[in-house]
Amino acid sequence: MTKPSIPVGIICSQHGPYQAMGREILKSAMMAVDEINNQDEFDFAISAHVRDPRGIISEYHTVCDDLIRNVGVEHIIGCYTSASRKQVLPIVERTDRLLWYPARYEGFECSDNVIYVGASPNHNVLPLVRYVLDNLSREIFCVGSNYVWTWETNRVTRELVTAAKGRILAERLLELGESAVTHIVDEIVRRRPPVVFNTLVGSSSYDFIRAFHAATAAAGLDIPMLSCSLCEPELKIAGPASAGCITSSAYFESIRLPENRAFVARWKARYGEHSSPSVDGQSAYVAVYLLARALQRAGTSDIGEVRRAAAGHRYNSPQGPVWIDGSNNHCVLTPRLAVSNAEGQFDIFWEAEAPVRPDPYLTQLDIAASPARDGTLPNAPHLRVVK
Repeated sequence: MTKPSIPVGIICSQHGPYQAMGREILKSAMMAVDEINNQDEFDFAISAHVRDPRGIISEYHTVCDDLIRNVGVEHIIGCYTSASRKQVLPIVERTDRLLWYPARYEGFECSDNVIYVGASPNHNVLPLVRYVLDNLSREIFCVGSNYVWTWETNRVTRELVTAAKGRILAERLLELGESAVTHIVDEIVRRRPPVVFNTLVGSSSYDFIRAFHAATAAAGLDIPMLSCSLCEPELKIAGPASAGCITSSAYFESIRLPENRAFVARWKARYGEHSSPSVDGQSAYVAVYLLARALQRAGTSDIGEVRRAAAGHRYNSPQGPVWIDGSNNHCVLTPRLAVSNAEGQFDIFWEAEAPVRPDPYLTQLDIAASPARDGTLPNAPHLRVVK
């Protein structure tokens, strides 16, 4: 018998400044859709309706409106940047739909109409900055894209660094898709900062990485680069210049878990031996499975029922155990730190001993205290990081 079909929207840019990551999100989401549709475990099939906003921020609202009005979807997976998520957020709240957002983001948001599958700032920014403060420097030079993710990530970084009696040496921003990076690279070479924190997105980041590597090598400088977003497909795009970047993420292809090894094998069988899944793509894969399992348990696509069915359900995903914290709709994830190598992969050198609860508003943060061995942070008697 033919399974009943449930329409699900997928919004990810296949063109524009961050098309590479949009395509990775689509590839991972469609892999999960096809797997679910071929499993007897699920008594329904997912009908994917894909929309391409082409990296144009205003188009995200347009395609979301089309999916809701003309297709009748109740669940949407996608958006890569926080700027695009904030375009979609008003319409999903107004029409009471559910957005399953796969990308790591800056935190300080909580909506009943969003499931935040990617990392919160306590999953990636905090472990990275703690590592830098303890092992590299108390001075950081920041370069990033001129939008909310960079603004908020830099703000949290500044709070942590200044509390440790360090300082942010500079914050240099480029518009999304901007390729004119020479003036920033020249400043870095001239000032010789001990570390550079890169929150550029898409093509801007790849141009910067290549220019940074060439200029620092020519000047005989060895300046570590930091990232909370760089992933394996981007290492291949940026080329050998990307080696040596210290990256904080919940997912790397090199995770040695049986679930991940099986996932990577299926991925390569589908997309080619030389391809690699990305962190946000893998999160889209997880989002589809979390949605499908919640739909199965709820027995309906009604978002209230699905949200209740999704909360607290443990899924042994490629990145490890993942579940949704029903108090804030963010996922419990395992933070990790790794350094990129010349083979286009990451060597993991630290991970939390257990999954860490999401803390999107950093209400559990005491910036004067050191993190526990499992990556969690003690309760704070006062708040320093607030919106």
